[in-house]
Amino acid sequence: MGFFDKLFGNEKKEEVKVEKLNIGIILGSTREGRVSPQVGQWVKEVADKRGDANYTIIDIADYNLPLLGEAGDASGAAKWSEAIGAQDGFVFIVQEYNHSITGALKNALDYLRDEWNNKAAGIVSYGSVGGARAAEHLRGILGELLVADVRVHPALSLFTDFENGTDFKPKEVQEDSVNQMLDQVIPWSKALKTIR
Repeated sequence: MGFFDKLFGNEKKEEVKVEKLNIGIILGSTREGRVSPQVGQWVKEVADKRGDANYTIIDIADYNLPLLGEAGDASGAAKWSEAIGAQDGFVFIVQEYNHSITGALKNALDYLRDEWNNKAAGIVSYGSVGGARAAEHLRGILGELLVADVRVHPALSLFTDFENGTDFKPKEVQEDSVNQMLDQVIPWSKALKTIR
């Protein structure tokens, strides 16, 4: 490139290829008849419209994790570790059971340590009071695992966002809430990736 090209700004700019973040949408329930797959699929559809990350649904039911430390086939643990380790951030789909998260989600969180560290997370919860108490319990657990949870928290009501408590029909405002949450999860995930 010659002197005049540099002087007049005609130099070719190098294209910087930016890899998209991987954000796992974790389904936090394993029970039969659960509605978390409906909620997770809706969150993924909202998220995919953004085009700012690779969003993947991660269903803990697919990994058949026995209770940590108890006898049982823990062959799914390595795949669970690989799935979580590949993510840069998370969105947890959390249902409230007895004012807290499910035992299955707590068990899945406990199975790993380093794979969670220095990543960001958003929480989408549901229950009779929007799953707020479960979300607050999850925040404490995530803090111990060095997962930075964001402030915006879509809280879905079993009375207004579901028909008959089983068919997910979110109010229009909920999509805005998911986008606001992701507006925080994405930059936090980018920032935390720099220290891993």
